Amino acid sequence: MAEKRWITETLHESIGLRTTYAAERVLYEQRTARQHLVLFEHGFFGKMLMLDGATQITSRDEFVYQEMMSHVPLFAHGRAENVLIVGGGDCAIAKEVLKHGSVKRLTQVEIDPTVVEFAKRHFPEFAGPVFADARFESVIGDGAEYVAQSRRRFDVIIVDSTDPQGPGAVLFTREFYAACKRCLAKGGVLVTQNGVPFFQADELVASIGHFRALFADATCYTAAVPTYVGGLMAMGFASDDRRLRRTPVRTIAARYRRAGAFPTRYWTPELHAAAFALPRFIADLVDGRATRGS
Repeated sequence: MAEKRWITETLHESIGLRTTYAAERVLYEQRTARQHLVLFEHGFFGKMLMLDGATQITSRDEFVYQEMMSHVPLFAHGRAENVLIVGGGDCAIAKEVLKHGSVKRLTQVEIDPTVVEFAKRHFPEFAGPVFADARFESVIGDGAEYVAQSRRRFDVIIVDSTDPQGPGAVLFTREFYAACKRCLAKGGVLVTQNGVPFFQADELVASIGHFRALFADATCYTAAVPTYVGGLMAMGFASDDRRLRRTPVRTIAARYRRAGAFPTRYWTPELHAAAFALPRFIADLVDGRATRGS
């Protein structure tokens, strides 16, 4: 019997940490013009996708990230009709966004067409419903260029990027965030993935610093994603409406009921509000009182 292949996540190797997973079988592997992609079956986490040595999604815990990246900004806004996803080629966040009946148009801009075709084949549970929805528009292109040039305005922009390496690095710059703000309608919300602050503090500090220079309100909220090693993950949150992140639980619950109270596995109205209550070390990073080395 052939030995199992062990596939290693190298995202945190700069601090001397690697996480290795035993692959029951490799389902797909390709080095595209932009990134190295590998999909494999794991005995506990099910299907696991890695891009350039960083875990992107697993069948077992994907619901945490997808629900928190989508439902928090949409229910905080309360009346979002036009939504933009930058990245997100696996279509998992798009699937959650389209559960909101208020959304009239969802545009997803993914730089790598291979990722979208890959999702259609290997994650049909996400891509199938999304591409069947007339409200969905798939754009293959550079997300940074799209927000810099688009004349459209969005109520919510969700940046489902990889970590700030390779093609994803530009999505963490002040220029990109400024272009996103230009594309936001009045009262709009920008949400970003900002890694695990315990290991990636610099990433969160830099993004919040850019947000503060551009928006009236800048913070983050958190979620615990088991395969994103290092504890709580941070999602950046920026808006010119300071009230949005403080929306009362009763208001969020009422909006959820109006949306049909669709099933969720992580997000709840109560958790929505609580997610903005930050552990002290993360609050210090957000408030500029600490850095990675402190």
